[in-house]
Amino acid sequence: MEKSKGYTYDELKSLRKGTQQPILARTNGEYFELTEELKGKNNLYPVFREDYVGHKTYERTLSFILVTAFYRLWPNKELIIDHSISRGLYCWVRDEILTEEMLHRLDKEMRTIVEENHPIKKECFLLEDALKFFEENGEMDKFMLLAHAKFHEVKMYHLLDRYAYFYGKMAPSTGYTPLFSLVCYKDGFVMSYPTVREPELVRPFTPQDKLFEIFKETAKWDRLLGIHYVGNLNEKIRNGEARTLVNITEALHEKKIAYIADDIKERSGVKIVLIAGPSSSGKTSFANRLAIQLRVNGLMPIPVSMDDYFVPRRLTPKKADGSYDFESLEAIELDLFESDMKKILQGKEVLLPKFDFKTGTRGLSTTKVKLPENGVLLIEGIHGLNPRLLAGIDNALKFKVYISALTVLNLDNHSRIATTDVRKLRRMARDFLSRGYSPEETLLIFPSVSAGEKENIFPYQEEADAMFNSTLFYELSVLKKHTLKELEKIPKESSTYEEAKRLITILRLFEDIDDQMVPTNSLLREFIGGSQFYDY
Repeated sequence: MEKSKGYTYDELKSLRKGTQQPILARTNGEYFELTEELKGKNNLYPVFREDYVGHKTYERTLSFILVTAFYRLWPNKELIIDHSISRGLYCWVRDEILTEEMLHRLDKEMRTIVEENHPIKKECFLLEDALKFFEENGEMDKFMLLAHAKFHEVKMYHLLDRYAYFYGKMAPSTGYTPLFSLVCYKDGFVMSYPTVREPELVRPFTPQDKLFEIFKETAKWDRLLGIHYVGNLNEKIRNGEARTLVNITEALHEKKIAYIADDIKERSGVKIVLIAGPSSSGKTSFANRLAIQLRVNGLMPIPVSMDDYFVPRRLTPKKADGSYDFESLEAIELDLFESDMKKILQGKEVLLPKFDFKTGTRGLSTTKVKLPENGVLLIEGIHGLNPRLLAGIDNALKFKVYISALTVLNLDNHSRIATTDVRKLRRMARDFLSRGYSPEETLLIFPSVSAGEKENIFPYQEEADAMFNSTLFYELSVLKKHTLKELEKIPKESSTYEEAKRLITILRLFEDIDDQMVPTNSLLREFIGGSQFYDY
């Protein structure tokens, strides 16, 4: 049990939770690496892997060990840590297909480094010295990213014969990351490790082929635009190419939406289109744009809100802490929802319900729905991919779409921008604009939102007939001005301070793009205002 007054540094180092030792220390909202600088400090609290910041530190440290092991084995090859998939990171080797034998050697080298418990040291470089180091070592992805940075020093980490810049905190030594697995997948491999919810377990890798293909498709867009990393994006913005980048990116979105509409049209029996995705994916704007493309194809989309089928507040399931679980499937009156949809499909006119979120009760609305011969029901909601939803309706009548902001634009070849980071920043901008919530308030509720997504959305991703990646290569250059100043106001005492600090570090690496370049039908307008589909 934690002491109310915290621990000294020496006490902290000796703590254990199961097989874990603290990976960081915490005081209020501020996190510290376990270095000698903490000696003599009191009121420290341990940070383990089930803490989000501790989890990211584990991932970052393990990535550094992976990079170090790889280049010790193959100094003339290039490793890419690309994106998340199935509780792990997909990695690949440029211009080479990784073999089982290579992966076995890499796994063995990593485990040797972990078992020998080598120290990971932080060293401070002047920016010009860091840039010279990157240039001399051919790490132009890092050179381009930092060449125009607005700071004077760079904190580099040193492990064995490898220096790296990883944009976040590290464990003090390699022995802190004993749990991982490497599995061949596609042309590369997936490195899996414990999750926040299961910090002492590495679950077997589960292939997610549809999700992988949408990442692969977006990577092709990367090559089309000539943007592989943030440094490439910044260079094009500085060269006056921002408007062209925005226009091409938006055109790629429109082309993909049109393709999905064509697919729906070609499946002549489809009468229900279900759209699901996590928070801040842009579901509403996507649904509106898809509706337009369906009209172009001669179909008549009829929108239906799943939210209007919430059970009365008194029947809403609750979480362990006693709060309402609005993201549970049981929060929806499934029988009534399915009954109404069946009646509509039978050609009957149905008076839809209307949920009053203020009173927590449901009544009848004035909205009557009757499906024309060329009509399709367009239903948006987080449970759209769950097989239990509309289970009594023939699957041949349904078309399921999964939408998320699946980030493929990374900082450099070893440092990714997490998909959740983009969604957090989108939500911050929208919450501040439309609800008056501060970024601190958004960060406080995001873990609960994320937990609901992991339970109700992510397990069903592969059920989708089509996937849409709502990420926009340029969006952080726009979101920066909507979030950075407010993030900088979060005090050290806040439990969200460390997360805010990390997001600030990422945002400061982006050049700005002006809002006026963003079209009014862009999914990004859902978060920054000015959308033709919204009234704020």
